Amino acid sequence: MRTLIAEDDPVSRRALEATLARWGYDVEVTSDGNEAWARLQELDTPHLLVLDWMMPGMSGPDVCRRARSLTTGDLFYIILLTAKGRVEDVVDGLDAGADDYVCKPYHNDELRARVRSGQRIIELRMALEERIQDLERALTEVRQLRGLLPICAYCKKIKEGEDYWRSVESYFQQHSDARFSHGICPECYENIVKPGLEEL
Repeated sequence: MRTLIAEDDPVSRRALEATLARWGYDVEVTSDGNEAWARLQELDTPHLLVLDWMMPGMSGPDVCRRARSLTTGDLFYIILLTAKGRVEDVVDGLDAGADDYVCKPYHNDELRARVRSGQRIIELRMALEERIQDLERALTEVRQLRGLLPICAYCKKIKEGEDYWRSVESYFQQHSDARFSHGICPECYENIVKPGLEEL
């Protein structure tokens, strides 16, 4: 999973980048809050963010607040890294929009577990978003079937476009999940099929 880190300290930044890369993450690096915020406004941004709290320009919590203001804000999972360990600091970080909070110095096993948790949540959110889009497309197709359909009184074809008529079966198969099986109703059997059989 693509991951964005924001860390102003060069040594900490390189160590964090190397650690995440070793765990299989595709890491993008920024060196301060302003750079991270600029990256989040671009298309195709990473969804998993690991932000230092104290940085030049915008702080980690500032980036959190702005990230949540974006239309894609719900698809970010944000972990704050900081030496601030007081309960008040944790509350402030989470209130700013962070999903998780890791105190420095951190143990790599703890960070790995929290990053993996974030990855799972992002994957679930993205799957849910895709499912919602599928349902919206299906609903649009259902709405298309609720309008007035011009249908020929003789051959029962449906008009689609200015000069194109198509069979009822092909029309509904394109605009819904319906599939057709053909049979003969009792009335047609008595009036059409049965007389033909009697002539044989």
